[in-house]
Amino acid sequence: MNTDLLVQFSSALAARAAVVRGAIAAIRLADGRHLSATLWQADVAIASEQSLPRRDEFELVLAGGAVAKAKLAGRDPGTNIAALRLERPVDFQSPINAEAVAGAFALAYGADGAGGVRARLGVVNTAGSEWASSAGGRIDRYIVLDIALARAEEGGPVLDAAGARLGITTFGPRGRVLVIPSATIERVLPALLKDGRVARGWLGIGLQPVAVPDALKEQAGQPGGAMVMSIAADSPAAKAGLVAGDIVLSVNGTPAYRLRRIAAALSDIGRPAELRVIRGGKLVSVQATIAARPA
Repeated sequence: MNTDLLVQFSSALAARAAVVRGAIAAIRLADGRHLSATLWQADVAIASEQSLPRRDEFELVLAGGAVAKAKLAGRDPGTNIAALRLERPVDFQSPINAEAVAGAFALAYGADGAGGVRARLGVVNTAGSEWASSAGGRIDRYIVLDIALARAEEGGPVLDAAGARLGITTFGPRGRVLVIPSATIERVLPALLKDGRVARGWLGIGLQPVAVPDALKEQAGQPGGAMVMSIAADSPAAKAGLVAGDIVLSVNGTPAYRLRRIAAALSDIGRPAELRVIRGGKLVSVQATIAARPA
């Protein structure tokens, strides 16, 4: 093994960490704990929404140990993105954004809580296509890292070998380390800064997956659906005449037993939604209009 190449590689990694350090902040939590955040704009830091405490004001430790106050600008559980507005702009070097490639090196960084940086080296295990979260958010790429990550490092930036930014880290099911892509953050951030939230489509019904009655399986063309368990007052579903006990087979052609896909199918506010429904042992079609989910 060429020792000179190893030394050069090690030096390049250390230099990359020194540069990205300025774009990382530690969000102080209770009991001396912290969460990492990534500076996205001079006065905006991005964090993993699922781990951010439910409060409006935060204290951030910046590179070198400087402390800055920040206020919550907005949070979106659908894409797991939270935006914090710093009380004053920070001078930092913002990387360019890039697409993840499976098998490529990935450099994940986090805050050490005292103004320093923690670094992880791994590879992009998966770089899949767009997907929908269980909370109804659209994520531009399904990116999984083959890397270990401490809880305090969640929300830090992920770079490729060239130093371009892939996004920020977050934890998925079973502790899997995922990346919230830069493209998703760029798309969601303007709404968070303007309105504090991302408006998403809504019909106003609570659904529970069920099996289609045997006598109707052939006619329905699918083995399962979703029973209407509750209906919000004055919601699109209520206005369309849906009733508790209806079994929804599909929404605009998307099978209703795939609840995550249904959330994605409701993304276009104002768009008509055609629901195939079993009611009283018969198949009927119900028309509703997708509305914005109430705040």
